[in-house]
Amino acid sequence: MSQQESHCAGCDEGNCNHCEKKSMLVSPHEKSHIKKIIGIMSGKGGVGKSSVTATLAVLLKRKGYSVGILDADITGPSIPRMFGIKEKALGNSEGVFPVTTKSGIDIMSINLLLENEDAPVIWRGPVIGGTVKQFWTDVMWGDLDYLLIDMPPGTGDVPLTIFQSIPMNGIVIVTSPQDLVSMIVKKAYHMAKKMDIPVLGLVENMSYVTCPDCGKKIPVFGESKIDTVASELKTDVLAKMPLDPTIALLCDGGHIEEFSADYLDEAACTLENID
Repeated sequence: MSQQESHCAGCDEGNCNHCEKKSMLVSPHEKSHIKKIIGIMSGKGGVGKSSVTATLAVLLKRKGYSVGILDADITGPSIPRMFGIKEKALGNSEGVFPVTTKSGIDIMSINLLLENEDAPVIWRGPVIGGTVKQFWTDVMWGDLDYLLIDMPPGTGDVPLTIFQSIPMNGIVIVTSPQDLVSMIVKKAYHMAKKMDIPVLGLVENMSYVTCPDCGKKIPVFGESKIDTVASELKTDVLAKMPLDPTIALLCDGGHIEEFSADYLDEAACTLENID
């Protein structure tokens, strides 16, 4: 019995928050059998959430797991480009097939449905939220060990729709070292907690740059505050990723599956150990 079900089973009134949330969850496609669903979230845009999502997917695939990515960032989709995917998603009367990358990662993104990948998605929140739900209900994901959801940034309508509609096992919060980090991370953290979603830990991106001559780590955005924030929230720091031009080149060139650094190894191990 899941944590939500155990709460609801003990509810005499039948109107607790857990019951309300449980009633809003929607079922995946009948041909989707997914063991663990992890959201990759950020309190604001521009912190590298999508590259962290893509890299974690690559690391889990290398460990022998079957992995998919649901690109829920409808207005800023970047996952297909990172994997060099140019073909469009196809479907039949039963549903839509995800597109599979070279290494075997299944992906669904709005850019796999648009005629031109640079066409803007000028939709209101409810339409965007409905599209994300269709990526869950209409896509035939098959048998997956992990489905990573590249969440839209912030704590607004679409993240709320995802939390209410999809039964997630946990989230990873991605952030950067700027002074706003404490407030932004806490907003994302508290949103997840209010929705009864476990926070698995924090990833600080752009934490430092390594000097090519002496190897010294230089905090170009100021000293990191992530350890203090993590301590206050009683969660873990899963990684401190540097500003690495190699990662940017791999993402821009569609070759993220060639990623070879160990920055996110601990984060991948954390996902492996989820009950």
